[in-house]
Amino acid sequence: MKSELVLITGMSGSGKSVALNALEDLGFYCVDNLPPELLLSFVDLENKLKTEKVAIAMDVRSRGALHLVPAQLEELRARNINIRLLFLECNTDTLVHRYSETRRRHPLSQQNLENQIGQGANTVDQINKNNNPSIRNLSESIELERKLMADLREMSHIIDTSLLRRSKLQSYIHSLIGAPAAALTLMFESFAFKRGIPVHADYVFDVRMLPNPHYEPGLKELTGLDSEVSNWLDQHPNVQAMGEQISEFVSNWLPALDEDHRSYVTVAIGCTGGQHRSVYLVEKLAQRFSANWVTLKRHRELDD
Repeated sequence: MKSELVLITGMSGSGKSVALNALEDLGFYCVDNLPPELLLSFVDLENKLKTEKVAIAMDVRSRGALHLVPAQLEELRARNINIRLLFLECNTDTLVHRYSETRRRHPLSQQNLENQIGQGANTVDQINKNNNPSIRNLSESIELERKLMADLREMSHIIDTSLLRRSKLQSYIHSLIGAPAAALTLMFESFAFKRGIPVHADYVFDVRMLPNPHYEPGLKELTGLDSEVSNWLDQHPNVQAMGEQISEFVSNWLPALDEDHRSYVTVAIGCTGGQHRSVYLVEKLAQRFSANWVTLKRHRELDD
């Protein structure tokens, strides 16, 4: 059986400890803030100990060694280890609120690193080499962290925790990692445009032009999970046409995405309130694709 490694990175305050706890529930041996320099030797050790499932969290506290990680992951893949990368994202306003609640200090708050990103310095140590420490404000620290973590973010499946409660993040991690490691996992997600587009979505479809059950007597308070709403939307040809066209697009490109060694593909479908039309289509599409692909579904607004 292949060993499995889940690497969790992301923004400080985005919920990495919650994700790590969720993986521990799934039987992973978990390590927080492992220095990147130790990644290969640590995985070697766990292989010798016959540990089949390992989860590691890394973030900007690892300072100047994060740039080592991509090459290390390629080496581990060459050793036939299943690797899944998760990046926990969160918008700045939510991060500021979380830090204000906990009164914690951001890991970069004492680094005078501004104005050097993009000038040949791409690690904390390089940026700080010719500067004296000084206190920086929280928003600046967060934006600097985004730049330092950009390369790992690009490689990973992104989970936006801005609107996720702790329990929902845990269940989301359980769903993602509970899927077979060697297979591409297809996630269909409904959302409301009024609350923003999911930043982790690979494809976004706007279905706000479709007939809206919100304006139908008796359907306003229901959701796309209710049979009354589903039956009403079943009767509209343009709703069915939209579902067929999304299905055809996804079907055409999934094989290529699978060949590109993608672990996850998220298809987000949005309507005005994320309650009726998008929920209905996610349910229909998930049912359709589950016969041939590992398929998950999530209703962002209903999960809150």
